Amino acid sequence: MTDVTRAIAAATSVAASLGLPADDAIVLHNSNKLALRLTPCDVFARVAPVGQEVAQFEVELAQRLTEVGCPMCPLEPRADPRVYTCDGFAVTLWTYYEPVAPHVSPVGYAKALEQLHAGMRNVDVPSPRVTDRITEAEEVVADPDRSPELADADRVFLSGRLAGLRHAIEERGAVEQLLHGEPHPDNVLSTRIGPLFIDLETCCRGPVEFDLAHVPEAVCEHYPNVDQGLLDECRQLVLAMVTAWRWELGDQFPNGRRFGEEFLRALRGGPPWPTLDTLNKRLSGL
Repeated sequence: MTDVTRAIAAATSVAASLGLPADDAIVLHNSNKLALRLTPCDVFARVAPVGQEVAQFEVELAQRLTEVGCPMCPLEPRADPRVYTCDGFAVTLWTYYEPVAPHVSPVGYAKALEQLHAGMRNVDVPSPRVTDRITEAEEVVADPDRSPELADADRVFLSGRLAGLRHAIEERGAVEQLLHGEPHPDNVLSTRIGPLFIDLETCCRGPVEFDLAHVPEAVCEHYPNVDQGLLDECRQLVLAMVTAWRWELGDQFPNGRRFGEEFLRALRGGPPWPTLDTLNKRLSGL
């Protein structure tokens, strides 16, 4: 039985134990975490191996953000708001929304992100800083056992770029606040009630430009008071961090090595810095 099959079985078992009929599961996304639509109960389940997630933090933060009116995907109201464990997997249950076409407009995306940031300024929770996440990426790059296929020259280059960007961003002394951490298009649902964000596991404190570095260029154009210089540095930083994750041993991202190679080329290529969605579309042949 594969890990995906076991994860699906764990999610359907949890749902059934709560009286939520789950005869089938549709895989919506599969990378470091499995996202499922359970039917016929119509529940959005997120599943990850126990210990490889911060699901309790995500559940508690989602509750608080929903309470202050943030555009967050809410937890499933028919289940207790907590992390369920089954067969070595952590399962969280969320409200399922039928996707609405077309996708979220740049204006709607920007307004939703601005609203999320405003709500996050009213929520005080212990969270890592952006610099802590940089450290995590640096540790992957620095350890050949964790990134054995990364060439020595690329290791030196990527290590230097991460350190240089950390210093440059810290030197700016920008205002920091709680951030989503990865508000890219895959973490935004297009629903009948508007854009809703999912996946709070990577929340951290930093300048809003770090969040904006994850979104399409057209979205940034509609977000107010952006520091363009800081945004450019954050775009480079996000590229460098994502590059590190793609070279990490055991990375589950589909075609991750190909993405890692392309991201390295983009970093070496210099400005203008491509956005994540631009590179993802290029590599996905869209």
